Order: sequence, then structure tokens, then C-alpha cells
Amino acid sequence: MAPAHRPSARERATIRGTLDHHVQAIVKRALEEDIGSGDLSAALFPESAQARAVILAKQAGVVAGLQVAEMVFRQLDADLGWNPRKQDGDKVHEGETVAELSGNLCAILTGERTALNFLQRMSGIATLTSRFVEAVAGSHAKILDTRKTAPGLRILDKYAVRAGGGFNHRQGLYDGVMLKDNHLRAAGGIDEAVRAVRAQVPTGQEIEVEVTRMEEVEEAVRAGAQIIMLDNMSVAEMKKAVQWIEGRALVEASGGVTLENVREIAATGVDWISVGALTHSVKALDLSLEVVGG
Repeated sequence: MAPAHRPSARERATIRGTLDHHVQAIVKRALEEDIGSGDLSAALFPESAQARAVILAKQAGVVAGLQVAEMVFRQLDADLGWNPRKQDGDKVHEGETVAELSGNLCAILTGERTALNFLQRMSGIATLTSRFVEAVAGSHAKILDTRKTAPGLRILDKYAVRAGGGFNHRQGLYDGVMLKDNHLRAAGGIDEAVRAVRAQVPTGQEIEVEVTRMEEVEEAVRAGAQIIMLDNMSVAEMKKAVQWIEGRALVEASGGVTLENVREIAATGVDWISVGALTHSVKALDLSLEVVGG
């Protein structure tokens, strides 16, 4: 269950490939939700009207979601001219142009809000992720996301984390075993849970166990867990746990992680630091679309 990497140049150039139909479907649903039976306001203009527009950054941050924004407009105008001035993962300063577009005026106006909704949310995630990554720079720790994503948008939320320099934890319940407090309680304990799940999953599947105190750390390691999640433990307890584990398992810190304490957590020697706030408490990056001519 090793974390996924940051988007490569190829990934930044396209979020399509094998994921194209998933993202296109997300975009289609979003447009249907907004347009409904038709855009009454855009009816002001003739269908043949053309326009040029720009997407501007109204604050500094890290851009993500440009390909998704393009998909929005192209579903409304297949001949749209799209000229991104930035790539996903790039830093942007206040006042900079993020993208230029030209084409059918009604399509631009109709798609504006949906495109910005995707672009602002994803850029907000990338921006916050980049701040956490910068905060632990030079340490051993990697910044990971969680499954605390917007329902139906996980593929986009996690892409945005990578654009910000972070790493993806498991994509869902299907690609990693994580035994949390309720699993352990229902199974009768750590050892019982690890033995039971190991008998059911493919050989070689890594097992992660959530622990909250040193006795559980020791039990999880002895049970053969390959990843130990230290949940809401103090910095002193984390350091003690890392020293006791001594490389026998990967160590993840989780719970209560903030920009103010993440550097101190990284200094304990943990391998991963998972931050739910990257996606569940995202603040959209302030971007706007302005029509600049016909």
C-alpha cells in the first residue's frame, strides 16, 4: 500500500488516458445539475456569438484541475480554443493569467461556474497540500491524503493532492487493508483481526493497523502488521513508538495534524503523515473568469 507519486509531466499534461471516461462522466453530471432544462441567462445572446475570456488568479496558490476545466467547456463547445498558461502543480501569483479560452459565448458563460467550481476546489487542495509538503521539507516524512474526500470526486481530490506534491494513501476499501478501532473491537483484538484478515486477502497484501498507545504498537508489530498508524498520539509517544518499531514496519502518524505541528511530528521519524484536512476542509483558491472580447 505504498503511496502514489506526484503527477509526472505526462500526468500534468493530461488527466485523461484510462481515467478519461470517469472524469468526463463527473463533468457531465455537474453540467446537467447546473444547466437543467437550459441556461435562461445565456439566452440573452445569439447562439452564434463568439468571445474570448481569461481565467485569472485572485490570490497566490498552486493550480490543479486545468484539464477538468477544459473538459467542461469542450462538452459545451467542441471547437473551443483553450490555451493554458500554467500546468497542474505550478505556483501562481495574484493577478496572473491561468488560462485563455475562445469560442462560443454561450458555452463560455454556461460553463463558467462549473469549470471554476472544479478548478477552485482542486487548486485549493493542491495549495494546502503544498504548504504541508513545504513544512516537512528535508525530513524523512511524506504527506498523505485520506479517504475523507467529497463523495463522487475522490479521483479529482486525490489528483489535486499529487499536484500539490503530496502522496495518495489507498484509493478506496478495495486496494488496501486498514484495521481501525471498530474492526479491532469487533474481531476481539489486534492479533485476532490481523490473523483473520490475512486468511482472506491475497498473499503479500500489506496490512495496516491503527493504534493509540504503546501496548497496541507492540501487539500490532508482533502480529505482523506491515504498517502501524499512530492515531492521535502525542509527539513524545510517536517518537517512542518509532524507536521501538525500529524499522520492522512503516509508521504513519494521523490525527490532529496541523501546519503548526507537522514539522515536529515529522521530526519523530515517522514515514508517513496523513492529513484529512487536505480534502475534507479545503478552502477554494480564488479564481475568476472574465470575458475580454468578442
